[in-house]
Amino acid sequence: MSKQESHDQKLIPFIPEGDFYFSKGVEAYRKKKFDISLKWFGKAIEAKPNNPLYQCQMSIVYTEIGSYHLANQLLEDVLASHGEEYVDCYYLLANNCAHLGLLQDAKAYAQTYVEEAPDGDFSEEANSLLTVLSIDEEEEQEDEWAFDKEDDILMYQETVFYHLDREEWTKALALLEEMIAIFPDFSQARHEYAYALYFAGEKEEAIALEEEYVHHHPDALFGIMNLAIFYYYQEDSDKLEPITNTLVNIYPMHEQQKLRLAMTLSQIGFVEEAYQRYQSLSKDIVKNHASFYRWYSACCYGLGKIERAYQIWEEGCRKHDILSKQTPPWLMSSTFYHG
Repeated sequence: MSKQESHDQKLIPFIPEGDFYFSKGVEAYRKKKFDISLKWFGKAIEAKPNNPLYQCQMSIVYTEIGSYHLANQLLEDVLASHGEEYVDCYYLLANNCAHLGLLQDAKAYAQTYVEEAPDGDFSEEANSLLTVLSIDEEEEQEDEWAFDKEDDILMYQETVFYHLDREEWTKALALLEEMIAIFPDFSQARHEYAYALYFAGEKEEAIALEEEYVHHHPDALFGIMNLAIFYYYQEDSDKLEPITNTLVNIYPMHEQQKLRLAMTLSQIGFVEEAYQRYQSLSKDIVKNHASFYRWYSACCYGLGKIERAYQIWEEGCRKHDILSKQTPPWLMSSTFYHG
């Protein structure tokens, strides 16, 4: 046997385990390369799904990029299985809830942390947070201070969007009903309500609501986009055609409207027009939207860009756990892109 053959037989293949991926994730996090960090932590969790340390660190990255709901989901999972060992999760949850404007939840989590770990690593931060929350509460009681209307709307929108993006229609509907009651002039809540209602199974009611609204407000872009989606899935080409002729000639200025229009065009099979819209979107706007990855990948697939479609879908699955549990949209229905 030659020396090279002998050397080759002694080689032991290196198969990365969870700790290796975790260390790479920490390294990327320290360099503030958060997208790369999330990829490594995702691989670490795949290797060791029940390791709470990996989940906690991944939640911290989500907090850094403003994905507070995704961070909280991970932290709640850790508490459910390792609550007594990972009390720091209570402070991290409190911090995230404070950012979301869920102040009562933030206060409850911070108080639990202080009770469970009075000398813990985050005890000073938790007590400071409680002090700030108490001041806010006192001001509200003494001066009848309340959030500015716009802040209230933004807080609701953040939570509603979270449920819509995850296709949790019933939860979204409950919040949207509250929004409509509190902010009757905020028209977007009505459109989101109709959208959620349709996919919750109340199709006729959703269509009737949106048709009535658009009849009185013919320039309502969100209403027109909703009707395009509804008519597409109802296979009502007579009503769909004049709407699509309108949509393909609209170029909104607002980034959120651009994104919604691109996803609508994808969803109704106008993939060439949708693809052009996706190319002009700001990356900062789309990165926290699971629905962006869902419909952009579908758009690419419809254009025959199969490899690109799978790349976008896989990227979305790495960033949004909900997508990793779903089937790519082009495999969900044999009638996808029948138009």
